[in-house]
This record gives sequence, structure tokens and C-alpha cells, in this order.
Amino acid sequence: MNKFTTTLLTTAMAGILSTSAFAADYNFKFQSSDPAGDKNFQVQKEWTKRVETMTGGRVHIDLLPVGSIFKHTETLDGIKMGILDGQITATEFFSGKDPAFGLIGNTVGAWSNTQQLLQYVNYGGGYELMNELYAPYGVKFIGGSTTGVESLVSRVPLDSVADLKGLKLRAPEGLVQRVFAAAGAAPVNLPGSEVFTGLSKGVIDAADYTVFSTNQKAGMNDIATHPVQPGFHSLPLIDISMNKKKWDKLPADIQAILTVSVRDFAEDMTTQLRIADQAAIKAAKADPNITIHDWSAEERKKFRAIARTQWKEFAKGSANAQKVYDSITTYLEANGLL
Repeated sequence: MNKFTTTLLTTAMAGILSTSAFAADYNFKFQSSDPAGDKNFQVQKEWTKRVETMTGGRVHIDLLPVGSIFKHTETLDGIKMGILDGQITATEFFSGKDPAFGLIGNTVGAWSNTQQLLQYVNYGGGYELMNELYAPYGVKFIGGSTTGVESLVSRVPLDSVADLKGLKLRAPEGLVQRVFAAAGAAPVNLPGSEVFTGLSKGVIDAADYTVFSTNQKAGMNDIATHPVQPGFHSLPLIDISMNKKKWDKLPADIQAILTVSVRDFAEDMTTQLRIADQAAIKAAKADPNITIHDWSAEERKKFRAIARTQWKEFAKGSANAQKVYDSITTYLEANGLL
């Protein structure tokens, strides 16, 4: 055996020993509801790396993009079956299982900024309620985040509730559609992947899609030149959760690290998107072809009044949904947010 070969073998063995010596004690497979190329997914990946560092390599989370194993509406089942260990997802995707998930996952018109929602989740009863809702599925809610109050993209000027009348608006099924329909719009079912084409071909007049910077990056504002910003209608709850039995087997220090890390993740996610939004708004304002519409406080109040009637109707869908309605409205009223 020559010296070169010996060196190669020594190096290889060192790599194997190094890998095994630092192998994680806990390996988890999580699935995201975002595609790999999306900024949200990149922030989520950064969170998994921080968890590994903070636990001294004891925890490794393999994060998969949307649709890798299960549809975004089925990851809860994947965790229950033990195929997935956890998820990073928008809670409202499970409204088909229980209207409660739709109501707590996106209480349309309730939150004016990200901090209001996060305060409710962390200090206003949301954390406890989410764990109660997930208990039948064997899932532990570790903590919540959000993105930003979503912007509307529109081909036509929108400055008031009256302007929504007859508007062909792409909106997700469930509470979002109900609220806009009650406000006079004509909601259209359209996958997110078809929003750009739908707007460019005039199939829809406007769309409830996502935050301003993502819309801008996707070219939405170039074809729908009347965006509404700041947003006022949609602020989704993004939750990080995992298999309850596996959570219960974790040492107390790792449970604490995961819990705190999710709060850090929420700050990271909302801050990065807010920074991206600020840059995108500046660019849009410099574009003479784009007109940003900022609704008055009076019009926002009218929209919320309509939304509240639909929260109440949606709450009739299940006993859990009623619990969510009571919890959120009690919190909003106690904190002067209604």
C-alpha cells in the first residue's frame, strides 16, 4: 500500500468516525407547506440549522418542501401515521378537518400587524388552544409564527369596500371566500400557481395571494398595477408542530430549546419579510405604472365589521370553532383591538 492510498484511507476513516461521533441523537423529518425556492422555505431551513447548533448537534431536522411526501392539506395525517415527524405549515390548510383550524389559522380582518397575532398565540391563549385542537391527531404545537399582513393584487383601483362589489377575486376556500363574498365580491377558486396567468388573461380582476414583496418579485404588480398596501385582510398563522409521542420523549432541555427557537423563528420570519416588503414598496412607488392603494381607517373598519359577521357564522361549524371564536374575540375586546 503506497503512501497516497494510506492517506486516502486514513482521511476516509476519519470522516466516518467524525460523522458517527457527531451523529444526532434525534433525527426528524418535517415537511413545509412552501416550495424550496420560496423565501419562506429558506428562513425555515435557517431555523433547522439553528436548532442543530443550539442542541449541540443532538437534534437534526430534515426539512422537505411542499408536496414532497404529502399534499399541503394532508401533513397532519402524515404525522399521525408516523411517516412525518413534524410540519411547518399554515394552520388554515386543515379547515376541511375542522372549521376551527380555518378560523384560528386566518381570522380574516382581525389582526392589523404581526405582533398582535403573535401576542395572542404566545400570551393570549392561542398556544394552549392550538394544543387542544391538535391533541386528537397526536400532534404537539411547538409554537406559532406568521408572515405579514397580505397585500391584495388588483387590475382595477380598489379604495373601499364598495369597490369590491362584483370583483372577480381569487381567494382561498373557507373563511376568506366567505368574508369577501359578504363584502360583495365574486370569489373564484384558483390554485396559487395559476394566479399570475389568471390576472394576465383577465380571468380574475384581483387576488388574495401573499405579502407585497413576494407579489412584486413574481411580477404580479406589473400585470395587476393597483396593489392594496398595507394589507388589512389576511394574516395567516404559521405553525411548527410535531408528533406528540416523540415530543414527550425529548429531554426537557431540548423541549425548551425548540420552544424558544420557534419564537426566534417568528421574529426572524416576520422581520425578514417586513424588510423585503419595504424594499419592494419603494421600488413599486418609483414605477410610474404602479399605483399603490392604502385604505382609510374608515374603510378598514367597514371591512372588519363584515368579517366579524362571518367569524360568527363560521364558528357554528363545530364546537371547536366556537371555542376559537370565543377565545379570539375575548382577547381582541380585552386588548382594545375591536
